[in-house]
Amino acid sequence: MNVKITRNAAKVIKKTMELEGNSELKLRVAITHAHGDHAHYGLDLDTPKENDVVISTDKEIDVILDKDQPLLDGVKIDYLYFPEEGFVITNPSKGNHGDH
Repeated sequence: MNVKITRNAAKVIKKTMELEGNSELKLRVAITHAHGDHAHYGLDLDTPKENDVVISTDKEIDVILDKDQPLLDGVKIDYLYFPEEGFVITNPSKGNHGDH
């Protein structure tokens, strides 16, 4: 499984992970809603569970994915400042280039 985190997203994620109480947690990418071959994604801080795989990224952030969710393989996490500030999670490898 593969995960891409942009530089902007990594800066914001690392700040959150450095807060007190978060040092033992990892970033989880989860599917919040799926229909057909398309999914909407969410982020959380969590610990790995039995059905999870932990992916190390080039931004030194470990990401938890459910290994039985093929729509998680290839997700891209970005953080945009315009038109609205916030995380944008897509999966270009599965044809998901953003919310519709």
